Amino acid sequence: MRAFLYVQHLLGIGHLKRMALLARALRAEGCEVTLVSGGAPVGGIAVDVQLPPASAADLTFRTLLDAKGRPVDDAWKRRRAALLLDAWRRFHDGGARGALVIELFPFGRRQMRFELLPLLEDTKRVARRPLVVCSVRDLLQPRPEREAETLELFARYFDRLLVHGDARLAGLERTFGAAASLGDKLHYTGYVVAMPPATSAGAGEVIVSAGGGAVGARLLRTALEARPRTLLREAAWRLLAGMNAADTELRALAERAGPGLVVERHRDDFSAMLPNCAVSISQAGYNTVAELLQARVRSVLVPFAAQGESEQTLRARALAALGAAQMVDEERLDAQSLADAVNRAVRAERPAAGLVELDGARRSAALIRQWLA
Repeated sequence: MRAFLYVQHLLGIGHLKRMALLARALRAEGCEVTLVSGGAPVGGIAVDVQLPPASAADLTFRTLLDAKGRPVDDAWKRRRAALLLDAWRRFHDGGARGALVIELFPFGRRQMRFELLPLLEDTKRVARRPLVVCSVRDLLQPRPEREAETLELFARYFDRLLVHGDARLAGLERTFGAAASLGDKLHYTGYVVAMPPATSAGAGEVIVSAGGGAVGARLLRTALEARPRTLLREAAWRLLAGMNAADTELRALAERAGPGLVVERHRDDFSAMLPNCAVSISQAGYNTVAELLQARVRSVLVPFAAQGESEQTLRARALAALGAAQMVDEERLDAQSLADAVNRAVRAERPAAGLVELDGARRSAALIRQWLA
């Protein structure tokens, strides 16, 4: 079994983390894997092919920047498309029929069409056509006006769709109205999350995390102001700014931190600390929510909602409706609303076990193996 995995992260690192876990699960199934990343390198996540990195200039995702922060031009796109195609052809020429797994496109990442369409066209020309799979998270950014085009691209190039979620919490139809037309090509895998090692770190703490850190500064600052108003004002509070947080923001938080408050950029053992903490305060990104559900931790979610983004809000509302989290809308976020939510979380029961499937990586690998067989 062989698999070629493509992922492009533009702002946070969640897409890359999810695909790296899928690559690990495939290797555990005895699969030969080539993991290709088009985003900035992330410490602790190894990839097999690193394309010239691209990132988003802002929250609109319309402008791509190169590794030096310059807008990319057509020559840059041609070079990167050629590098991706070369990596694919080396993989495809190296053995028996394999799987091509593309993360998000055509349900997103339209700005990467310049390299993905040539890659997909190549799969239709080769003698041993690969199994072509699209891999998406539980919820998409709704784009009703693009659904017909998305379905046409999917039908032209793809064999299967892996949805890394659980329909009991959020079915794909919530953000893709034409989901039913995908029929038996659509497969829910459960959430993709790694099992952390046991540890005593974080016991009794309030952990405030900003995910990758690109858009979480306001939440961290508000948590500092909310702490004295909560029932956990005497507990230790740990603020994790994120790997992409600006150095100036990290220093500003550290300068405001008083006794019992720790400011750090990142913790490799973050997911292992969650089961031990008193309350988690975070945004509602895919990886964070999956780790919260796995840890069954009392939590407060403040979903990122700038520039019309709705994915995190939908996920947070679904969890709140199940009683699995407290939620504060980003537009209502202030010290008092956050403190009130923390106090509600303290009094709440831990989320029930078995709310969603959390074995998405292994299940995805097993499905790909089955389809290739």
